[in-house]
Amino acid sequence: MRVDLFDFQLPEELIALRPARPRDSARLLLVPAEGGFEDRTVRDALGLFRPGDLLVFNDTRVIAAALRAVRPSRDAQAPDVQVSLNLIERLAPDRWRALAKPGKRLKPGDLLLFEDGLKATIQAKHDEGAVDLCFDRSGAALDATIALVGAPPLPPYIAGKRAPDAEDARDYQTVFAANDGAVAAPTAGLHFTDELLLALEDAGVESARVTLHVGAGTFLPVKAEDTEAHTMHSEWREISAATADAVNRAKAEGRRVIAIGTTALRSLESASDEGGRVSAVSGGTDIFITPGYRFRVVDGLWTNFHLPRSTLFMLVSAFAGLERIQAGYAHAIANGYRFYSYGDASLLWRAE
Repeated sequence: MRVDLFDFQLPEELIALRPARPRDSARLLLVPAEGGFEDRTVRDALGLFRPGDLLVFNDTRVIAAALRAVRPSRDAQAPDVQVSLNLIERLAPDRWRALAKPGKRLKPGDLLLFEDGLKATIQAKHDEGAVDLCFDRSGAALDATIALVGAPPLPPYIAGKRAPDAEDARDYQTVFAANDGAVAAPTAGLHFTDELLLALEDAGVESARVTLHVGAGTFLPVKAEDTEAHTMHSEWREISAATADAVNRAKAEGRRVIAIGTTALRSLESASDEGGRVSAVSGGTDIFITPGYRFRVVDGLWTNFHLPRSTLFMLVSAFAGLERIQAGYAHAIANGYRFYSYGDASLLWRAE
């Protein structure tokens, strides 16, 4: 499909730079399979789900992937170079790929000095500012140091306007985060509070967990002119036997399965067979969902509002229908909904 079909214009003032407080006070656009849209709030979830519904959450935990370093000067007359890095992919226990600025002033062999005595050597350079780093420590020791000296890896549409701070360490993490590894938040889950989760449980709404370590590619627009020419980034995900059993039991009993976020949806759909049965699995997935995809597992999708020309906007268009999503986004823009990672939410029911 032509990528320009998934474009739209968003007023810059609708890009949320901070989340709603409290989390569950954010707005929620209800998009039923047919009929009019409804303007709700996240707290209305109690009335939108029913006993027996199964909500599937992504319990990945965002690491402090935004780092600052110094590249010592190669010339005694020149100043050291200040470098900003965002870790995007772990290559080995002591190696990461990162996006670096200013990338043009770096080359293989350069030494980078971080806080707490951490050091790294640039092993290779790639397109668009990516570099491969080999650190002077490995495994758990490296993880602990990154957690100490790093900051939340805010997406570029926020980081370009303000620096991360202490509030982001809390805001850019779901309350149920459990497994370290993401370099971007599963943002649909940011709206849920402990109180809301408990209220849903008390109302008979079931829940399960998957883990998908969200990568930086989630923010990237598709640069190809046609979706067939786009190479999807791969992300590591794991579905336990308990979660697979819970999903398969819900489907067999005719109960609804609702993915909380596109990452939960991609995890489930990528682990399902033609009949919609989900298997326990661990490993990478590069599933790319565009209009025409036949959904096998997920009946409802709770998700934020996504970037134009992004793979996630294509996914929601496949789920609810391109014209339906275009109309929903137009409604959201006209009514001042807040967009992207810290923005408002939508609840989409699958188009038949």
